[in-house]
Amino acid sequence: MNENEPVRTDRLDLIPVEADHAEEMAGVLGDPGLHAFIGGEPEDVDALRARYTRWAKGSPDPAVVWLNRVIRLREGQCLVGTVQATVGPGPVAEVAWVVGGTWQGRGIAKEAAIAWVTWLRTQGIEEIRAHIHPDNTASTGVAHAAGLTPTHTWHESEQRWSTPH
Repeated sequence: MNENEPVRTDRLDLIPVEADHAEEMAGVLGDPGLHAFIGGEPEDVDALRARYTRWAKGSPDPAVVWLNRVIRLREGQCLVGTVQATVGPGPVAEVAWVVGGTWQGRGIAKEAAIAWVTWLRTQGIEEIRAHIHPDNTASTGVAHAAGLTPTHTWHESEQRWSTPH
C-alpha cells in the first residue's frame, strides 16, 4: 500500500495530514455543529497539532495502518476537511470524512469520499466500512454516493455502512 500516494479529483487533493496543518484545520473544524452526531468539542490548535503528530507516527499495532488526509480545495489552495481510513487487520478499512461548515453543500464530501473509497479499492482493500448516525442525512448521502450501503450492524448509536465484498 502506497500510504503517501496522491489522491486527486477534479477539484481536490487529499494529502497526508501533517502537524503544520493544525492551525488552518482548527478554523475548518472549529464549528461546534460538526460535532452534533459524533460528540465532543472542537479542538484548539495545540490539541490538533498533538493529534496530527500521533497520526503521523502511525498505528502502534503493526497489523493496522492509519491513513489520514486533509482535503485541499485547489481553488484558493485552502484546507476544507479530512478523510480517514483505519486499514486492517486484513483487507478491511474503516473510513470517515468531515468537511468544515463553510464548505458544506458544495459536493466536496461526496467528491472526496468517492475518490477515497476508489483509491482504497485500488490498494487491495476488499471491504470499506463507515459508521453513521441515522439522522446524519448528509453523511448517509455521501456514503451512498461512495458505494456504501447500510447494514444491520450497529455500534453505539451509529449504523455500519459497507461496500459489497
